[in-house]
Amino acid sequence: MNAATSVSARFKAGSILLATLLLSACSANGGNAPASSASPSPSSAPPAASASPSPAAAKTAYPLTIQNFTLKAEGGEWEAKDQTFDKAPERVVVNTQPIAELMIKLGLADKLVGVAALYGELDPEVAEAFAKVPVLSKDYVSKEPVVAADPDLVMGRGGLFADADWGVGTVDGLNELGINTFVNTTSIKGATLDSLYDDVDKIGQIFDVQESAAAHVAKLKAHAESIKQAYAAQDELTFAFASDPGEGAIAPYSGITDTFQADALSLLKLKNGFADMPSDEASVEELVALNPDVLLVTIYTGSPAKEKTLESFYANEALKDISAIKNKRVYFIDFNAYWGYGDQIFAAVEKLGKELHP
Repeated sequence: MNAATSVSARFKAGSILLATLLLSACSANGGNAPASSASPSPSSAPPAASASPSPAAAKTAYPLTIQNFTLKAEGGEWEAKDQTFDKAPERVVVNTQPIAELMIKLGLADKLVGVAALYGELDPEVAEAFAKVPVLSKDYVSKEPVVAADPDLVMGRGGLFADADWGVGTVDGLNELGINTFVNTTSIKGATLDSLYDDVDKIGQIFDVQESAAAHVAKLKAHAESIKQAYAAQDELTFAFASDPGEGAIAPYSGITDTFQADALSLLKLKNGFADMPSDEASVEELVALNPDVLLVTIYTGSPAKEKTLESFYANEALKDISAIKNKRVYFIDFNAYWGYGDQIFAAVEKLGKELHP
């Protein structure tokens, strides 16, 4: 299956097709990514889980009920839905690579019976364990092979829980088959870095590995703080997302729903210049009018070569007056790290910071 051609999504402009639209499947249904500002207010955050954070050494008492999400209608908003676990799941399918990597870091590699969407770099820390995880599809995976893997839990990016050839099935549909679901809060409108910490905490409760989860959250928070402090004295810069659909074109994307990514980028004093746009889509004309300081271009497995992208962007007459183009501040960001909704985003942001401020 080619995920790129199977989806018409709200990440259309920054979409990464395996020709033009790959990122679109990441936002395939409303709410895959967070709200409209780089620092969303608490009121815009996703609903809190019904299970409160567990002490590091606590043990899970089953049955455990976690408040998660379901999408009641295609194109609608995510709503709260409880998931009850009678015991720790034993067979887990993950719809994106970075969440599988997160499971491995929590000591849960032996629970993974399937992963899909291998669209970007692999965290070297987990490479050996990841190589043993069955790959259901290197592209996005559909419901049939997911169900055939006989999972008791399907988890990952919210926008991929859909009845489409690129989707693993809806939350309600999987639940009706007796399969629990866990939609990562990081992929829901309104998410921030705190959403990631909350996801890790909930995974710790579900699998009864609270101690590992608490240690990992502490590690992530320390990493975030170190990045924030390293760039605290820098002037704020505006950025815009873009992708390269080929043939010398540029596809800008407003990113207004991507508050998880925006919150992470704010550690570098970067602010999404399109944050107040009413639409996910952005035109080249709007990009020129915005005149961002920085362009962030998403790359993925199969994307055009970086050198050709830079050559085409810098030669594009329509872009010549944009500050990012004039000052050659076009940077590449990995699709998995930013749109996998996992903890890879910290290393990716740190890498970008060193490129921005060598």
